[in-house]
Amino acid sequence: MTIKELYKLYQEHPCITTDSRDCPKDSIFLALKGDNFDGNQFAVAALEKGCAYAIVDEDIDTSAVANSTLCTLNSKLIRVDNCLQTFKDIAREHRRQFNIPVIAITGTNGKTTTKELVAAVLQKKFNVLYTQGNFNNDVGVPKTLLRLTAEHDIAVIEMGASHPGDIKTLAETAEPTCGLITNVGRAHLQGFGSFKNVVKTKGELYDFLGHRGESLVFLNADDERLCDILPDNVWVAPYSTNIDNVEGCTVGEVVACDPLLKFHWRESDANLEESSSRREESEEPVWYDVQTQLIGSYNIDNLMAAIAVGLNFGVEPAAINEALEAYKPSNNRSQLTVTEHNRLVVDAYNANPSSMRAAVENFRQMDVKPKMVILGEMRELGNSSHKEHQKLVTMLAESGLDSVWLVGDEYNDLPASFRHFHDVDEVKAALQSEQPQGYHILIKGSNSTRLYQLPELL
Repeated sequence: MTIKELYKLYQEHPCITTDSRDCPKDSIFLALKGDNFDGNQFAVAALEKGCAYAIVDEDIDTSAVANSTLCTLNSKLIRVDNCLQTFKDIAREHRRQFNIPVIAITGTNGKTTTKELVAAVLQKKFNVLYTQGNFNNDVGVPKTLLRLTAEHDIAVIEMGASHPGDIKTLAETAEPTCGLITNVGRAHLQGFGSFKNVVKTKGELYDFLGHRGESLVFLNADDERLCDILPDNVWVAPYSTNIDNVEGCTVGEVVACDPLLKFHWRESDANLEESSSRREESEEPVWYDVQTQLIGSYNIDNLMAAIAVGLNFGVEPAAINEALEAYKPSNNRSQLTVTEHNRLVVDAYNANPSSMRAAVENFRQMDVKPKMVILGEMRELGNSSHKEHQKLVTMLAESGLDSVWLVGDEYNDLPASFRHFHDVDEVKAALQSEQPQGYHILIKGSNSTRLYQLPELL
């Protein structure tokens, strides 16, 4: 079958499942493969549970199927060269049915928070489809696109990457009309091979938009690397946290972070000129104050990105501010948790050198006492892992924190005042025994270190 034929089949059966344990009647089962599973092995079971068709990319063993049903079964098996590519092709065909703006968001740090903030702002005016959770890979992006309906006005698609070419593939699947790269940092170096490849891979979003033409880039004008790789043939909506960088930029500045972030911002001159009503109200640019529920001054970049997107799509400043003030993180990212005994800064979903340094520096600057950090390993750094962990240890030694607990075997050669734990289970045992109280505690580490299990013990 061609992709158009497969898409027609999808229109007749508009539900694709990739889990043989969840097979709605008359859905289509698509046999994906992973490191520890092969969906082809479950195709027959999916059909027996009620799927109308099963898309496979290997010959299926039907020896155990009764002869009376074998012919019917074979007619429901659709063989393709590669199920994952077929999934992406069907999703792209579905996306092409909707002539709406599609905003792609990627970056080393902050892309999920930025996606959530952008969606919150746009929802003040539009019906928005946006990536749920962290469904940002070559399976999650097609699943998100297949949720598009005629009711949606705009789509916000998060894109993650851990290898060269990942963003290129996702962009070719989602075919975005707009793009936003939050920043570029040293993460997933084991998969990328070098920091140069990280920059190149994130820049694949710009490459796609440049080749597409008539595309819009929401540009973090403070990031020199992003400015350097920006194509010439795209429209640009820049934002900045440098208040002197007012030419063409929507700008913002941190006002306070004690511990929740408060900032103010103003529109670019270009935005004001396009909105004559707001220009008539005041000849001078208006600064808007926003009190957020986010921890960390580093989140101002994510907030400014959401503001730039909202302004471009005609969301009024008052509505933007309302959305940003109402947004409350609930995904172990920049999250303040107050327990009976301690105040926790929980940022335990992910960690890489740049995000870890930003979190520690922000925590160090908070005017509170006493301070304790529980930091897990930063995973997937390849040959740079030892060097990057030692840089962090050096930073911590100069930070003046009252208590430092480090989790994972990548930390070694520690100062005598630091405590070291093999894994989260050792930390949990220590917390249950010692029961620290009265602390402000930063908890951060790669998700696989499972530090998200600690707040309930503190």
